[in-house]
Amino acid sequence: MFTSNPFAGISASVAPAVMQTFIVAMILLVVAGTLFDIIHKGSAKYFFENWRKSRGAVAREVGGGEMVSIAVRTGLVDVLLSGEFCNVRRRIAHLLTMYGFVLYVITTAIMIFGYPTPVTATPAILPQLWWLGGLMVCAGGYWFWFFIRVDVAAEGGTPFRIMRADLFILSLLASVTLGLIWAFLQTNGSSGAGVFFGLYIIATTVLFGSVPWSKFAHMFFKPAAAFEKRVSKANGTAENLPTLTRDDPEQQKRHSMELLRDAPMNMGLGIKREAPRHY
Repeated sequence: MFTSNPFAGISASVAPAVMQTFIVAMILLVVAGTLFDIIHKGSAKYFFENWRKSRGAVAREVGGGEMVSIAVRTGLVDVLLSGEFCNVRRRIAHLLTMYGFVLYVITTAIMIFGYPTPVTATPAILPQLWWLGGLMVCAGGYWFWFFIRVDVAAEGGTPFRIMRADLFILSLLASVTLGLIWAFLQTNGSSGAGVFFGLYIIATTVLFGSVPWSKFAHMFFKPAAAFEKRVSKANGTAENLPTLTRDDPEQQKRHSMELLRDAPMNMGLGIKREAPRHY
């Protein structure tokens, strides 16, 4: 089961050209949806205006080499390692889902375009990685949905309370789960495989066609936002946030309560007495 290409297995019923056209259509939906999202919400306009305004308040210029260093750190820490998450469980779940989705999508495209029929033997590693990616998405996604979401873990809400903001994660889980079930049933020659294939196509269309209304586009915006945040710290603008910390002697002297000027650095940080389990 883990070494057979499920898309080659169904090529007798669904022409490879149809499957390849479907992949192209999904890519176009993501591109169009992201552009619509940028124009409709004005996110790109806000980003560049904010960047332009901050240029007038820089405390120090950031050189080209430092800018490259910031870009590299953004890619390594914020993108590849999801460094914005303080919660370890939240970060692991996010990384499982992210890398699983990337693996799942790439191997799907390679198998459909490169090995669309049984005539061209599919390297066993491709379906194995496809299964691995799908299972990683399920592990990270269901873990997040049932145990880590704020209204479930911290507010005692039901996991089955659904809002529009959940559209991305739910359609992603539905698409991948139905895809794995379809592949399993098809390998075992079950008559129900066709039904699950149809549901898999519907869920996948919803996933890639709902970009303007879901969080799908955030994966493209987050790296730019993380880069801007790092640059603002380096040039001193700090997005109009305070730059002094309690560890800074000058900040201690500015404290409004004289009693607290010599207080321990961790005094008053009650919010950190409990490990951040939820966000």
